[in-house]
Amino acid sequence: MTTLSQELDRVSMHGIRSELLMQQFECIGIPFTIIKLPKAIDNKYYEQIMGKELLRLKENDQIGFAAYGDILLEDLKVYREQHLNKIGYELVLPLWARDTTELIYEMIDLGFKTIVVSVDAQVLDRSFLGRVIDKEFVRDLPKNVDPCGENGEFHTFCFDAPYFKRSIDFKIGEKVLKTYSHNGEDYGFWFCDLLPI
Repeated sequence: MTTLSQELDRVSMHGIRSELLMQQFECIGIPFTIIKLPKAIDNKYYEQIMGKELLRLKENDQIGFAAYGDILLEDLKVYREQHLNKIGYELVLPLWARDTTELIYEMIDLGFKTIVVSVDAQVLDRSFLGRVIDKEFVRDLPKNVDPCGENGEFHTFCFDAPYFKRSIDFKIGEKVLKTYSHNGEDYGFWFCDLLPI
């Protein structure tokens, strides 16, 4: 299950087009659910939408677990547990508390292929955008940046993995800086558009 911006038809913090997301689902070969979110959405409304969909999946498909790729953020873990417990789901965090340097090298060695599609302009410059994550990428990261981007320093798109039926083809499009304000603070993110081939 994942969410898309209703307005842009893209994954919000990644900027990934829905066409590429669909190719990921096809390559993995598992059932999926997409939730389209309106542009202006507060946390309460988000929780209502997600809760309703999770309850539907629980009733129709007998699903009672929700797995996330979180590794280190305790506040996010607590938030997810509280939200899921309200609707009778168990939280599963298969990567929780792993050493992120060891984990990123393990993922590279296993054959996961990912490309950086957005970077937080406050911690990384534009040169990291559009790079495939390999050992050189990890060595080039500033010391204050988590190698898995666990603090939101960067976001990625996985275009190949050991369990994919095939690799996903794309080309790199426009790179843009988008800014926004939240709680009186200004933020900027570089985005790299990936175009399906």
